[in-house]
Amino acid sequence: MPQQSYQPTEGMGPVPPAYPDQDWSPEGGGPPTAEDFARRRQGRPADPVATMGVRAVVNRIGLRLAPGRHEQELKRDIETVRRNFGGLRQVTVVNPKGGAGKTVAILLLAMTFGQKRGGYVLAWDNNETQGTLGMRAQQDFHSRTVRDMLRDLGQFQGAHGRVGDLSQYVRSQGEGMFDVLASDESATGGEMLTAAAFAEIREVVSRFYKLIFVDTGNNVRAQNWQAAMDATDQLVVTMSARNDSAETAARMLDHLEQSGRQRLVRQAVTVVSMPPSRKEIDLPAIQEHFAARTRAVLLAPYERLIDTGEPIRYGGLSSATRDAWLKIAAAVAEGL
Repeated sequence: MPQQSYQPTEGMGPVPPAYPDQDWSPEGGGPPTAEDFARRRQGRPADPVATMGVRAVVNRIGLRLAPGRHEQELKRDIETVRRNFGGLRQVTVVNPKGGAGKTVAILLLAMTFGQKRGGYVLAWDNNETQGTLGMRAQQDFHSRTVRDMLRDLGQFQGAHGRVGDLSQYVRSQGEGMFDVLASDESATGGEMLTAAAFAEIREVVSRFYKLIFVDTGNNVRAQNWQAAMDATDQLVVTMSARNDSAETAARMLDHLEQSGRQRLVRQAVTVVSMPPSRKEIDLPAIQEHFAARTRAVLLAPYERLIDTGEPIRYGGLSSATRDAWLKIAAAVAEGL
């Protein structure tokens, strides 16, 4: 008699064929391999089920409604933010005008990427003199700044320096899942940072972070501003929904294009921060201008917590603000 392909197990019925589905039969007709075994997991995933809103409530009684459009968009944005960028990436936020929302954008982008990716994110205030990133962030056990780190760079030379050593200079943001490297918070202390200083600090922090968000000052001629541009993978242009803020940003883009950075401008993401009321703002003109010059233009809704000037906590933001900045973060991620 021919030998059977499987044997009964004592006390049980016969073991079913290992590959009953034609899609999972061993390739070549020979004995199954480890690769054949692994291919079982590549079958069609289960249909998604709504976990948000009214559809999720209805599903609790036993139905299986699919996610609605809003939930699908959120999931796509999260997947985009979580993608592997293939190495260190730097996002630089710019607008030479004060009050254009640069610091807020740095914090909310770092928070969003930190929340959705799980750390290895740094927000760095590269202001040439005094900056405000450290003031809007959560406080830590120390108040050291980039000046202290620059003074002590010797301990990170060569193979020296561990992430525990770096914690003496960066400020952990707890629930935000990112760290802050603050600039000098004294209006009179220290000289302006040089391009060499920027490069030295970046070399150190790049050992410990996958994503670096760089806040910039208001002087486009400053050495550290120019050095940040040279190291940028994705530019983010911020402005309030006012003509003066938008015009300053537009002139800065002129400067970048004239200095040979046309591609950086074309791939940039523009973020327009909205006021509490849309009265007397020329939003269509702003959107049209920057849509013609940059890759995407997105609106950041008004958020009272941000407007207070107090330190920002991710958990204190409204759902509308968190969703909007997730959309902005996804647009940034697409350029990385």
